[in-house]
Order: sequence, then structure tokens, then C-alpha cells
Amino acid sequence: MNKYLYPILFSIAVSVNAQAQNKAAKFDSLFTKKYNDKTFNGNVLIAEKGKIVFQKSFGVADYKTKSLLNNTTVFELASVSKPFTAMGIVMLEKQGKLKYDDPISKFIPELSFYKNITVRNLLNHTSGLPDYIGLFQKNWDKSKFATNKDIVTEFAKYKPEILFQPNEKYEYSNTGYALLGYIIEKASGKTFGDYLETNIFKPLEMKNTFVYRSRFQPKTIENYAKGFIENDFGTIISPDDLGKSYYTYYLDGMVGDGMVNSTTEDLLKWDRSLYTDKLVNEKDKAIIFQGAKLNNGKMTDYGFGWQIGENKEYGKAVAHSGGWAGYTTYIERNLTKDQTIILLQNIDTPKTDIPAQSVRKILNNEKITVVTAKKTVYNDKVLNQFLGVYSAENFPMKVTVTKENNILYAQATGQDKFPTEAYENNVFAFDLAGIKLIFNPEKNEMILEQGEDKTFFKKE
Repeated sequence: MNKYLYPILFSIAVSVNAQAQNKAAKFDSLFTKKYNDKTFNGNVLIAEKGKIVFQKSFGVADYKTKSLLNNTTVFELASVSKPFTAMGIVMLEKQGKLKYDDPISKFIPELSFYKNITVRNLLNHTSGLPDYIGLFQKNWDKSKFATNKDIVTEFAKYKPEILFQPNEKYEYSNTGYALLGYIIEKASGKTFGDYLETNIFKPLEMKNTFVYRSRFQPKTIENYAKGFIENDFGTIISPDDLGKSYYTYYLDGMVGDGMVNSTTEDLLKWDRSLYTDKLVNEKDKAIIFQGAKLNNGKMTDYGFGWQIGENKEYGKAVAHSGGWAGYTTYIERNLTKDQTIILLQNIDTPKTDIPAQSVRKILNNEKITVVTAKKTVYNDKVLNQFLGVYSAENFPMKVTVTKENNILYAQATGQDKFPTEAYENNVFAFDLAGIKLIFNPEKNEMILEQGEDKTFFKKE
């Protein structure tokens, strides 16, 4: 359920009000621009040491009715649900109802043919189990909703081979977290939703947080953000408009890898609780926020439901993103600086962005790139001057520049190609990644700007 499995590689280029004297004003400029550019529709909450420094809604809760979002609008969290699933397992371990190194066959005997896979392997994505979504797209009767029990049944029936031996490597797995949702139910004797409500949501007074499957068990929820996507023709639609055979419809019965619903304010309560011993103690948190040690001795960057990053500039941070059925979600917790970023979106298009890097820069009083050039349109003759393969001595990849339908595309070696927008003075920008390409066709040169960095390329 997660489209955004890897860390964002590039900083985001945005227009920031140069006169703004405080972070809130800069955040407002950032997200207002992204909303106007149709790369962001959702709610934002940014906090430092638990104090909200910026909170605002941008856009609609329902694209069809044009009802507006507000600070208490409820969103489906997609894979930002995974930290809650992991916490459910940790609490069951504390209650003595399971152990991390229990084989999954203890709770799911139907899958006993998967040798040596443990609960811990599911938690840190080292199980080797293949993703269930492809299996269901191929074999499932699309007229029926699939549930976690059906994952067990289908895997027992088809016995798909593991991708690698347990703990041999890390590979993100929705299957693992769906099975964890099932194990929570088996070990606790409660439904997944009831267990989380009793042990997490209610103790933390997260009154607008719950497990909800809008197609499988529909009900009326006040102030709810409905998810929308862009179809192949560039039209914003509901995923359900694609029919009941579309995977986000018939897989709506699954929990564990998704289906927690919440608000930005409730997620801040969740964030604050993780600095206390209200749910778990420091020993537990040390395990949650630590990567897994593989058989070869290397450490992964994923703990129990959280991706982990650490560098000299920002310190240690844990985060998770999600994407499913029109929702694009993100939470980041900088453990060193106690900074919190919560972004919940409900319109997912190819341009939709998670501007986490720009938010970090503003939080840490760093300079944000200002785009001041005016957009323009170049004819084919002019665009043709820019086409070709560019290389640089101090850059490990070549950049190939192509053209489609009067749009300039760039592609670095081994990367996906991306479209650019044309500006005056031979400038082409990819705002989602903060990249600017500046061409000098007379000299067959190109400058690639990315944040503060500039790299000079020559056409081959």
C-alpha cells in the first residue's frame, strides 16, 4: 500500500516569500505554492518539541462536492498505519501473548511450510514473503472483498515461493504487515480495530482515530477526506469510478498494512506519547527505532514500523509514508531535535509531492531555493537544440534530454525520466525534485542546479 518506499532523494524547489521573518510564514508560502501548483491537497501539522509551529488545511475534502478540509478532517493513513500495527505487536509482547522470535506458524499454522519466518521478520521486512497484491490481482474473484484471512488461505493454496531466505535481506512487504494484523487478532482474541482502540487510541485520547474500511464496511463519518486519483486522461476521479475489479476496491477488507484513519492533531498525540512511557518503555522504544541486523552483519534502516535515518546535519529521525486509493501520507519524527512533520493528502496524481526536505530546511533555518523566472513556451526548433546526452566529470550519471509533445524530459542513468516546465532564458524546472536545467545551446552546455549545488555538463 505504499508507493513511497524509499527516502526522498532530492530537495524541493519552492517559491518562498523572501520577506517572511518566521517559520510559519515560510511554511504557508511553501504549501500555498504547492497547492496552487496542484502538487498538494491536504492537511499540514508541523511541531517543535510538541508545540505546533504551523497547522493549516489546503484544498478539498471531497473533490466532487468541493467541501473543504479543516484541521480536524479524518484521512485514511495508508501505510502510515504500519507503526500502529507494530506497536500492537510490541504491546502483545509486553502482555506475554507472543514473542518476537515466535515462528509465524504458531499463530498461522496454515503457513507452516514457510520455515524460519518469525514475527520479528514480519516487523522489519526481512521475511522474504512476496507481496500479496500481485497474487490477488492474478487469482482472486474480484466480485468479493478479500480479508486478512484470505491472504492466509490464498498463500496456503498457491504456496508462492519466498523471494529470499529470512533475514537474508530487507524488502518492504505489505504481506508481512497484513499477517501481523492477523496475528494481533489471533493473539489478542479481539479484532484488529478493537485491539488498537483499547490499547492505543483510547489511552492516548485519540478520539478521531480508528480502523475503517470504507468499501468493506461503509458508514457515515463526519468531516471525512475522500481519496481521489488522476486517471490516464488527466481527470480527477474516485478510485471507485474504475469499478469493483480495481484492486483498491476488492482489497479494502485488509488491515495491518493500512486502514488506520486519523487526523493531524491525533497523530501529534501519537508522536508525543512516543517520548513517554505511556504505552511502552525506553527498552521497547530502543527496539522499535533500531534497524534489523541481517545474516551478513549489516544493519537495515527499518525497525518496527518505522524507517530510520541518521546524519550529522539533522541527527536521528524516524518516518513512514503511505499511498493508497487516493491518499498520500507522511509522518516524520526527528528524535534528536524533537521536530514533527505530519502531512495528510487525499488527491493523488503524478505531480503529488511530499515536500519533507523543504520542511526540514525551514525548520532548521536553511535557505530555500526561490524560483523567479516566468514560464514560457518554446517551439520545436528551439527545443531540438537542447536534446542529447550530457555528461560531467564530477557527476556519476549521464543525463539524457528528450522531447515529447513539446515537453522536455530528462533522465539520469538508471533513473526514471521526468517532465520539465519551460521558463525564460532556456531554463527548465522539475519542481517536484527541486531540479533546474539551464541550457547554453551555443556551447552545447547544460547546468544542473539542485538546491545549493550546481553541476556543469557538456553534450556528448
